[in-house]
Amino acid sequence: MTDRQLSRNTMAFVLAGGRGSRLLELTDIRAKPAVFFGGKSRIIDFALSNALNSGIRRIGVATQYKAHSLIRHLHQGWSFFRAERNEGLDILPASQRAAEGHWYLGTADAVTQNIDIIESYGVEYTLILAGDHIYKQDYQVMLEQHVESGADVTVGCIVVPKEEASALGVMNVDTNGRIIEFVEKPENPPTLPGDDTKSLASMGIYVFKTTDLIQLLKDDADNKDSSHDFGKDIIPALVSKGAAVAHDFSKSCVSSRDTGTPYWRDVGTIDAFWQANLDLTQFEPELDIYDREWPIWTYQEITPPAKFIHDEDQRRGSAISSLICGGCIISGARINKSLLFPNVSCHSYSSMKQVVAMPGVTIGRRAKLKNAVIDRGVNVPEGLEVGQDADLDSKRFRRSENGICLITQAMIDKL
Repeated sequence: MTDRQLSRNTMAFVLAGGRGSRLLELTDIRAKPAVFFGGKSRIIDFALSNALNSGIRRIGVATQYKAHSLIRHLHQGWSFFRAERNEGLDILPASQRAAEGHWYLGTADAVTQNIDIIESYGVEYTLILAGDHIYKQDYQVMLEQHVESGADVTVGCIVVPKEEASALGVMNVDTNGRIIEFVEKPENPPTLPGDDTKSLASMGIYVFKTTDLIQLLKDDADNKDSSHDFGKDIIPALVSKGAAVAHDFSKSCVSSRDTGTPYWRDVGTIDAFWQANLDLTQFEPELDIYDREWPIWTYQEITPPAKFIHDEDQRRGSAISSLICGGCIISGARINKSLLFPNVSCHSYSSMKQVVAMPGVTIGRRAKLKNAVIDRGVNVPEGLEVGQDADLDSKRFRRSENGICLITQAMIDKL
């Protein structure tokens, strides 16, 4: 099959029920895939946009943990699919559909409980995706490899530093790309041949022939010793049979410029989240969000243009090396290497440097903020200083090992 025919005969099943506990208070009221990213998007928009841009028009999103914000976003931003064109996006909350009356027990169980919905699509291939990573990928390329190899499963993989691999599934492959070992979150990850500093990690992306996947899931559901998880059970079992093949992400990564390294980020910690957002302020960021050939689709909030006012000494509305979204008012404030989501207001004589400010944040007069992530709707009081005194910051806010402060309204209310 050519010309996106494989994609049109594929369903994307997005696993978006993750708790995201390492993001601390950012996931107190929302699942990790619903966390804001990049000024206008949510994390899940990247997996969904990849599917849409790849030609996949049938998508299911499994939700579980604190899903209201995510479900509302999907309704607002992803309701443009048309059933008469054989398109659709199904939201699949954990609703105790199984006879045992349990919630989703693992990633595989989340799919198992929706087998009837997968079957109703009548597609030949099923693409399993994690909904909490930042990357751009043409899934059609991975689908073509899966068909050509004849494997039972194709696993998307990426080369990562060994020290980062312990949080991921790690694999060894032979010279033909067949996976000969798969270990989920190992303490001492296996490394690449000839390079003991790097490991080959799973991206949580799997391609199956739909009939094969359904049989695997039914067998797994009957196994009382299984944890019903793709990384812990399904994939290792297929590896032991020699039926799993690795797909090199560099072959399907979508990039408008040759950076030499395919872009993929797990923004699962405050430090990683802060860094990935601020990377977008670079002169030529590794992730090109301006690429019109591979847009990141999302809910487009109606906002007025960003506004910069006052032009006096020490009271000049300005922003340097920053991303400023619609609805923001920079009123005599200085913004440097920061990312401001929609409707952020910065009052006179305040300053922000290397700050990620979520929608609706208000910065009071003479506040000085550095190296911080500010949650949605926070009102930063007049004169507050963050990023100057590490001990004081640690007492008042969540301060990471790298010195990044997470600020929520509850923390502000306690000052």
